[in-house]
Amino acid sequence: MNIKTLILQGEGEQLDFKNKISSYEKIAKTLVAFANNKGGKLLVGVADNGQIKGVKNEDEERYMLQQAGNLYCRPAIDIHFEEIYVDDKLILLAEIAESDTKPHYALGEDQKWWVYVRVRDKSMLAGKVVVDVLHQSSRPNGVFINYTDKEKELLAYMLSHPKSRLRELCEHLQLSRRKTQRILVNLIVAGVIDVHSGEREEYFSLSLSGTP
Repeated sequence: MNIKTLILQGEGEQLDFKNKISSYEKIAKTLVAFANNKGGKLLVGVADNGQIKGVKNEDEERYMLQQAGNLYCRPAIDIHFEEIYVDDKLILLAEIAESDTKPHYALGEDQKWWVYVRVRDKSMLAGKVVVDVLHQSSRPNGVFINYTDKEKELLAYMLSHPKSRLRELCEHLQLSRRKTQRILVNLIVAGVIDVHSGEREEYFSLSLSGTP
């Protein structure tokens, strides 16, 4: 692996830079977000702008990451470590694989457990629908969809409303929040609808792969 080439890519969905690990709670968010998505690499000793600072105390950084993965993530998250020297400076590479036991929760400073997902270069708090999707996607038997009039009505509405939000879908379908969420989760797991975690509220669109 050419670490300089990796750094030049910049932070993204599967790559994050940390000058140093300063908080168990904060780094647990990143670990959980990677595990709940497609996995990712964390480069410790690299500033947000990509400047290589180097790790001063490798044992301390590794210990904090391991403690965060074991005690501040639920279920616990395993981390694969690699030490890489660049221009006589040590970078600690921490790699987190995509989990098959989603969703993972991170313990926040409020002592509550929260689910995070990776959205571009940020670890974002997951909404209720995303959490349900993570639960469903980890089940080995998949999901069976019965296309009732409500499913068809929802898909027809989303053709003309590419950024549909849960509240407006409930109003259009005249269904409760719980029932609308159930329809959305099944369609998302089936690949018919995409869910997007926004800054304020998650929204939904028809999948680019098409609908049945």
